[in-house]
Amino acid sequence: MPAPPTIAVLGPQRHRPTVNAALAALGLEQSERIATVTAGWEEREDEDQELHEHLWGRSVNLKLYARSDTALREDPELRAGVRWRSERLREVQELYRIRVAHALEAARELIRREPRANGADLLAAERAGAIEALRTLDAEHERFTDAVRAEFIARWQPLERPAVVRQRAEVADVLADVPVVCVAGGHVAVLLNVLRLFDFPSLAGGRALVLWSAGAMALSERVVLFHDDPPQGQGSAEVLETGLGIVRGLLPLPHASHRLKLAEPQRVALFALRFRPLLCIPLDGHSPNGSRVIWDGRGWRGLAGTQKLTEEGALVEVGA
Repeated sequence: MPAPPTIAVLGPQRHRPTVNAALAALGLEQSERIATVTAGWEEREDEDQELHEHLWGRSVNLKLYARSDTALREDPELRAGVRWRSERLREVQELYRIRVAHALEAARELIRREPRANGADLLAAERAGAIEALRTLDAEHERFTDAVRAEFIARWQPLERPAVVRQRAEVADVLADVPVVCVAGGHVAVLLNVLRLFDFPSLAGGRALVLWSAGAMALSERVVLFHDDPPQGQGSAEVLETGLGIVRGLLPLPHASHRLKLAEPQRVALFALRFRPLLCIPLDGHSPNGSRVIWDGRGWRGLAGTQKLTEEGALVEVGA
């Protein structure tokens, strides 16, 4: 597998944009053009004037959401295949959600439980078993979703459809002289589907990448949905599916301070243990410089103040 490009993973950009600072840190502020992907915004994809201004007026939007919509309208057979895939994945997710909620509650209860006299070793073994059961369930779910996507590709061969080929060629032409691509947030499942449709990793090639929110999630190895206290439903972190795998070794957690109870060490420890060896990075946009980690070809290094979750239940700076 080829080495990944230079990558900057940022916190949310809506209230305190730091994307221009990240580009400057990568030495890319003088780039003649900067490609952007805002497909996660769906129908609002082209409402990017504010982002364009933060990028010194040099951005060019790849308009991947509109391109995917065009390709599917031109190809009814492919559109039917996408509908089949979506329905199949929705059912897989709902069934997994039932199982993972119970498995997660069992792990939480065991972690909350105080050890009895002469029983600390037994409790430790049960805790480890409960966490391993979660990890096994998550991995099984990824295999199921991968199988659905593999069947979709085998049956409908999206990258060989003329409508998709045409749109990919146009995107490749736009990217020909662009050294960096910025991928914004939005609806992570929509963004991931659009990026897969056009085989974004091959289009991006070795270009530098600046990613935030759902953009960072979609390009990671594993996409995890999380909220400890949602407005409705249970607060169970769940794997959505395998990501595109460009961002390796990292689990980006946008808006983590709002969605995770980071002040509760037991919850932090369980999250880190469940998703190890991935570095679980809370990404928030509240500090003056925001959150940022950069892949420099050898490892991840964090901007001062950027933290990671530890298996001991603490938050510590990422460092070098």
